Amino acid sequence: MPTPEYVLALRAAVGHHLLWLPGVTAVVLRGDDVLLVRRADTGAWTPVTGIVDPGEEPAVAAAREVLEEAAVVAVPERLASVHALPPMTYANGDHAQYLDLTFRFRYESGEPFPEDGENTEAAWFPLDALPTMSAEMHRRIDSAWAPDGPAVFES
Repeated sequence: MPTPEYVLALRAAVGHHLLWLPGVTAVVLRGDDVLLVRRADTGAWTPVTGIVDPGEEPAVAAAREVLEEAAVVAVPERLASVHALPPMTYANGDHAQYLDLTFRFRYESGEPFPEDGENTEAAWFPLDALPTMSAEMHRRIDSAWAPDGPAVFES
């Protein structure tokens, strides 16, 4: 996945030390279907995810990621969950930990297409026939499925 320029600048200053980064997940729904992308780096199916740029509103970041990664226009409806992911180490030795903000989105327009090279596929899947994916991604989709209600705060 392309690394944002500001993260590269931080890495130049701090090396491989742990970075705490805000991330977003966009669960885009169209009827009973959910938009998923297949990541180019791991081959995993996921909702659209990304990193929030400095000063960017998280819901705006998620909408931007949906358009950039899947060529779909979607509108945020609600914050679905907030979850601190465990620390991770990338193959190059970089350490990162993400605060994920998952949003429920309503589809507006566009046909899914892996627009920016971060993904190899983009497609709609019925919620009752999702491809194999991690329990964490299922949790994010489940948190966004309800049209209203409070956000889920992980403990």
